[in-house]
Amino acid sequence: MSLPTRTTPTPDKNFASPYDELNRRIVAILQEDGRTSFRTIAEMLEISEGTVRNRVAWMKEAGHLAIVAIVDPTSISYRADAMLGIKVAPGHTPEAVAARLGASPSVVYVMWVSGRYDLLVEVIFDDEDGLAGFMNGMCYSDAGIASAEIMTGIKMFKNQFLLKRDLPEGHTARDAAE
Repeated sequence: MSLPTRTTPTPDKNFASPYDELNRRIVAILQEDGRTSFRTIAEMLEISEGTVRNRVAWMKEAGHLAIVAIVDPTSISYRADAMLGIKVAPGHTPEAVAARLGASPSVVYVMWVSGRYDLLVEVIFDDEDGLAGFMNGMCYSDAGIASAEIMTGIKMFKNQFLLKRDLPEGHTARDAAE
């Protein structure tokens, strides 16, 4: 006689949605502390632990949620960090250049953008020699990069390190921009 195996039910796409109110509340708790137990989340939201477990599993399976450790860059003083404005050379694609640059552990952010540049790339190094070596080896010698502008930081005023926070109740994105 074999024992039944425990499986996670197949997610209904609505239950995996990051727009579902319960999922947003679960994610908000995990954003504060990704190590919060499912039991604690369940108690906070007055739902079953199994519901939390399933919702988290479904969001992870759908690619809407990843629980990771993030170092707050404002707490670390790198000796050399910069934002690079990259123009991709004709005949090359932003995706290809982004993939190559993004493979470097010194690259912490890559975004395809509109406007003056094709890519914005954030890099961090222990010293200026690391930045110079990266620029020479990964940017200036690459036929896929037409030009690169180095913008070094002077003073950090705000950095949410990629965590999107819900706006306070009653506020909109337009309010935040004004």
